[in-house]
Amino acid sequence: MEPHLRAKGTNFYAIGLSYKKADAEIRGHFSVSDSAKKEILAKAKADGVEGLLVMSTCNRTEMYGFAQHPFQLIKLLCAHTHGTVEEFEKVAYVHKNKNAVAHLFRVGTGLDSQILGDFEIIGQLKSGFKISKKYQMINPFLERLLNAVIQASKRIKNETEISSGATSVSFAAVHYILAKVPYVSDKNILLFGTGKIGRNTCENLIKHTKNDHITLINRTRDKAEKVAGKFNLVVKDYECLTDEVNAADVLIVATGAQHPTVTKEMVHTDKPILMLDLSVPKNVDVQLNTLPNVTVVHMDDLSKMTDATLQRRKLQVPKAEAIIEEVKLDFNSWLETRKFAPTIKALKNKLVTFKEAEINLQRKKISDFNEEQASLISDRIIQKITNHFANHLKDENTSANESIELIQKVFHIENNNA
Repeated sequence: MEPHLRAKGTNFYAIGLSYKKADAEIRGHFSVSDSAKKEILAKAKADGVEGLLVMSTCNRTEMYGFAQHPFQLIKLLCAHTHGTVEEFEKVAYVHKNKNAVAHLFRVGTGLDSQILGDFEIIGQLKSGFKISKKYQMINPFLERLLNAVIQASKRIKNETEISSGATSVSFAAVHYILAKVPYVSDKNILLFGTGKIGRNTCENLIKHTKNDHITLINRTRDKAEKVAGKFNLVVKDYECLTDEVNAADVLIVATGAQHPTVTKEMVHTDKPILMLDLSVPKNVDVQLNTLPNVTVVHMDDLSKMTDATLQRRKLQVPKAEAIIEEVKLDFNSWLETRKFAPTIKALKNKLVTFKEAEINLQRKKISDFNEEQASLISDRIIQKITNHFANHLKDENTSANESIELIQKVFHIENNNA
């Protein structure tokens, strides 16, 4: 792979940070909004970056793209988020060429997720792909690679049990409530925020707590009503938030704001409240931890919970890795073919030049020269010769790079064609 990429003076990089080394606050600094994604892609295009994919979830922010140096991508990320280069360098990772490809496979198939086997990430990759495509920032390499990752993800989902048993951040939240809150079906549960995590949590709450009086609040009431209608729950206006927080035994915050949406000033009660913050950056003010009756648990703590489900999933990892290797093999052989395709094309053009010169010469020499027939035979021979070379380069016992160099030397083909 690498000589092919280096021929253009660039390498393929994956740069990013994740829950592994960056806490929720730092991840929040590097959170990329949809509008920022578009700005990054537009700037990258203007700077001559050939291909780029941006992905930002509550657990990670990553960029996959071609650059002469990874700092090009790091600078782009820092310029369009609240993070600094110094902060990034403390917690970041940079992968290059085949290591970047391997990383994308692990991320896209849920092997690198905070909760093993969480397949929500593939949806994020697909939406990142769509935005990049719109900005014409998906080159053939990225397109082929992403399709390969999507294929591996589908196969792992279907052929292994790595996603068996409901385990996600929302499931872990409900699991925690079940473990910590006695008589949960009688408690007042308030869910604030009805985005994807909020909806999933809602579903898990109903399924596992048998609580039929869960209250929903969202800044825009109609969104909460859509979710509530599906589950037959109570919806309260955003203006009632403070009252409802004080009435709640359990508060789940799944808002997606850049600043805390639940603050210390809101709590006017002495009764115990368990607050679960499923947002990045944190949306429950850390000051709430100073109140003796309030317990705040962030999603980072929830994700550390290991249960039998996760242990079972771990047993499926070798099977998943074998599928990735299989799909990666296909991708690599496509890449090899792509590496020598320009040389074969240049060789064909050279042979066509020989053919045309020879036919011109014979036309002058031979009075009844059958140009059409001569052209047909020449084309057939050219095709056979190029096929022979292509098969030779495809052979795994061949050193493709040495052969490409030899072909270029023998036929006087310029290096920059390959």
